[in-house]
Amino acid sequence: MTAAVSRSMLHRVALTCVSALLVLLTTGCHHKAKVSRHYPPPPPARNYPSSASNRPLPSYATPPPNWNDNTVRPSTESSVEVGLASWYGPPYHNRQAANGQVFDQNAMTAAHRTLPMGTTVRVTNTATNQSAVVVITDRGPFVHGRILDLSLAAAKATGVYRAGVTQVRVEVLQERAGATTSGKWCVQIGAFQNAKNAQRLQDDLQRRYSNAKVIEFQCPTGHWVRINPMGYDRRQAQQIASTLRTAEPDALPYLVRLD
Repeated sequence: MTAAVSRSMLHRVALTCVSALLVLLTTGCHHKAKVSRHYPPPPPARNYPSSASNRPLPSYATPPPNWNDNTVRPSTESSVEVGLASWYGPPYHNRQAANGQVFDQNAMTAAHRTLPMGTTVRVTNTATNQSAVVVITDRGPFVHGRILDLSLAAAKATGVYRAGVTQVRVEVLQERAGATTSGKWCVQIGAFQNAKNAQRLQDDLQRRYSNAKVIEFQCPTGHWVRINPMGYDRRQAQQIASTLRTAEPDALPYLVRLD
């Protein structure tokens, strides 16, 4: 009887131990399964804005189909020009401008291709009627259909800064003392990102315009080629600019006044 009771008790203890072990094993496996099936959530998706340079320009910032970049406006106190303006700052800030002085993006200045250096003009944003008086100290813009490049300060004063490109009215207020209507003229072609392409064009133009000085130079936007006609004559420069064609469609010729 005693032996039977002992065996029964041992049997119950064994069953209890086995049950406890099964519970522990089951709990441990369940915990592992829970961890293995729950991963941290992925980071939220971010919509990065596209670069401003990749955005298409609005319709008002596109030149008309028949726009002539090499039309020279009359250089008189009553002359008025309407066209597209943009602005520039870095990487031109603290670099030498076309007038030989250091360009200050915080000064009220502008770049124009044909107005005499030192000319004072009033620039009016035709969309907002904001205006500012600036001095021509540099040459440009060398972009099809644009007539003026404002400094950063002038762009903010006229509301061109936010728009990037917008239509303006340019009124000549006063020319530099001693400026003549003849001036020193050239034709500028570019820009080439590859120096070899600019050199190739320079060699070709040197053969075609033997009476002109053809030079190649580099600026922050790339490599440019310039044709200086004999005596920097305006009529010869205009003729070259109107007839010159290059193999690269983006390398356009621009009539430029040097002084």
